[in-house]
Amino acid sequence: MDKHLVTTGFDFQGYRIVKYLGVAKGIIVRSRSIVGNIGAGFQALLGGNITIYTQLCERAREDAYSLLIKHAEDMGATAIIGMRYDANEVAQGITEVLAYGTAVVLEKI
Repeated sequence: MDKHLVTTGFDFQGYRIVKYLGVAKGIIVRSRSIVGNIGAGFQALLGGNITIYTQLCERAREDAYSLLIKHAEDMGATAIIGMRYDANEVAQGITEVLAYGTAVVLEKI
């Protein structure tokens, strides 16, 4: 699947949806390490962007997105529409990140 054929919208200009395959998802659960928490604590004292947490969040989103793409490919999709992210704290310091959308098959118009 072309990773560029993912949108938060519900269609692609120049294509038509010929088949809806259902919800595709990618989920990752991450925890903060004790070392990361200490480093982030020092950054928090100085104020501004806490880069350790920013990097952790970005990596979690990338991993969830990759799993979403894989799931959609396994379903036979050529694209994903209505893509979204969601995140929830599962326990203290443990967060799940979910990427999801509708797997579809597209045809060029």
